[in-house]
Amino acid sequence: MKKATLHLFTLSLVILMSAVVLPAQDIHFSQFYMSPLNLNPAMTGVMNCNHRIVANYRNQWASILKQNAYNTYSASYDQKLAVGRYDYFGLGGTFWGDKAGESEFATLQARLSGSYAKKMGGYRRKAHYLVFGADLGVSQRSINSQALKWPSQNDGQGRYDPTQPGEIIDDPNFLFLDMSAGILWFSVFDEDNNFYFGGAFSHLNRANQSFDNQDIPLYSKFTFHAGGEFMVGKRFGLIPGVVSFFQGPSFQVNAGNSFKFLLGNSRRYHQAFQIGAWARVANKLESGKLVDAFILSTRFDYEQFTIGFSYDINTSSLYTASNGNGAFEFSLVYKICGPERRGVYCPNF
Repeated sequence: MKKATLHLFTLSLVILMSAVVLPAQDIHFSQFYMSPLNLNPAMTGVMNCNHRIVANYRNQWASILKQNAYNTYSASYDQKLAVGRYDYFGLGGTFWGDKAGESEFATLQARLSGSYAKKMGGYRRKAHYLVFGADLGVSQRSINSQALKWPSQNDGQGRYDPTQPGEIIDDPNFLFLDMSAGILWFSVFDEDNNFYFGGAFSHLNRANQSFDNQDIPLYSKFTFHAGGEFMVGKRFGLIPGVVSFFQGPSFQVNAGNSFKFLLGNSRRYHQAFQIGAWARVANKLESGKLVDAFILSTRFDYEQFTIGFSYDINTSSLYTASNGNGAFEFSLVYKICGPERRGVYCPNF
């Protein structure tokens, strides 16, 4: 019991310090492949249809924080516009929000993104593309300082006294601009076989994140990702993927594979089921590395609809307090294809 209580205290302290003192880290989704515009602005408009709507939801640490768990949600829309015979513009918009802890530390962001996809070689159904993208967003950070517990509210005997005055946060709600850029390469061999790799540079302007009139710039983030889809049988395929994030003193790597099974007997109506296993590796606050979680995922594709679910099994030192419970995610993708495809296939995000 004492060990679990210590873990809970440590987690609460980390949340508080991250909100008040340290430059905040970014949101992340275990199903990064189903949140393309949050991963890399160069993925705007990279799809096999003309329009795409994506929704994501993540809930983390509910087993410890209960109603104060981390909640992250995102919605995006993007489309591609033909340029000449082979190239494309991509246009999109994203809105996401994140709230964590008893202090209700929250971030909201609205972002516009654009990309240009240039054909580098190949022919009608087998081609190679280089994509450049960028985005610009407006973010809001806020915190409920009245819900925080301060050292000044100690009654002198180790007990919390809510009647004692707490500290004042100078600016508990502020806005800032945010800019990112990215690049993507993808090669398609037919409708079911492809690979891609790319990178993004986020928070180019390093906006100030201080709630207390200090100069604490947001760490820039570097993202590198790669993956593909390879049908090794008539109805069976492999979908490997990896993503790595480097932001200030922190880094994280997600890697794994999904197994794809085609359903139904008609090539006209696309139906598929996926099941996957992933591992997340991160660095410790002081030094060293750890396998933070194992992730189990499923995905079902039916025509233009895609539904995904994943669950994180916590394997870090918080395992005792969390009982291995980490996070669950839901993802939904809807594509509007229309008549124009021009025979150019893209990776199926």
